[in-house]
Amino acid sequence: MDDTTATTASTASADTASPSTPTGVPAVAGKPAAVPSPRAAASPGISFTAVSKTFSTGRRGALRALDEVGFEVASGEFVSLLGPSGCGKSTALRMVAGLEAPSGGEVRVLGRPPAEVVSEHRLGIAFQDHALLPWLDVRGNIALPFRAVGRRVDRQLVDELIELVGLTASAGLRPRELSGGMRQRVSIARSLVLRPDVLLLDEPFGALDAVTRRRLNLELQRIWAQRRITTLMVTHAVDEAVLLSDRVVVMSARPARVVDVVTVPFDRPRGLELLTDPTFHELEDRLTRALLTTEADDARTGAAGPDTEDSS
Repeated sequence: MDDTTATTASTASADTASPSTPTGVPAVAGKPAAVPSPRAAASPGISFTAVSKTFSTGRRGALRALDEVGFEVASGEFVSLLGPSGCGKSTALRMVAGLEAPSGGEVRVLGRPPAEVVSEHRLGIAFQDHALLPWLDVRGNIALPFRAVGRRVDRQLVDELIELVGLTASAGLRPRELSGGMRQRVSIARSLVLRPDVLLLDEPFGALDAVTRRRLNLELQRIWAQRRITTLMVTHAVDEAVLLSDRVVVMSARPARVVDVVTVPFDRPRGLELLTDPTFHELEDRLTRALLTTEADDARTGAAGPDTEDSS
């Protein structure tokens, strides 16, 4: 996706799983209790209803990327899409952003067609490729969506976001002077600058080293907790999905189907000590088994088919 598209964008089947503690992951005395599910909200922030997507591949015919996908993200909920590479997770995210249309079924954002929400600049996106403009400093890159939509720059809000992501001392630096983690924080701040109601995160930390990634996981949790924006994140990392999410939607290899929906039963804020919790590891094991099972099934049937541009 080019920088213009990224800046513009910035600016029910399997979801019937019970909101209670996941099967096989009982509440543990003295451990964090299950959080009441935000799904009690009157209307979902994001909904997929029997969504399918088929791409034309020229001489190779048609390629089915999504197959009857159904799930919801409640208002104020943080949900991760977890699945093998190339399964169509990013295709699903692009549908929420109004950049792809389903071949069948329906995608709704805030109860409306995605394009309407995007046109009102109520949806923000942060990508693995931060897409910062090299000639602008931190402040200029964060303010860029204001210029893209023809609004006057809200300098106070820009400064608040710079402080929120911990870059006050670096506000005058250009991307080449920032670390990879700092660039991603700028990207996240930019995705929030138009005060969106929905935030999409497409592997935002996928290119970072393990230590930086973990630190930014905690930073993202802190930022999300302050704003409680309806959030859908694509990730390959099982531990990241469990640490950050209220629920995790597991997708199969292509054509993608929802094979499991797991509720994460931990209070917030969540710290690094959670990584050693037995229940945390039980959730990781359940999600990993779901991924391995679907990959094995599809390898036997050859369902995944040829590669496409959607690598996630």
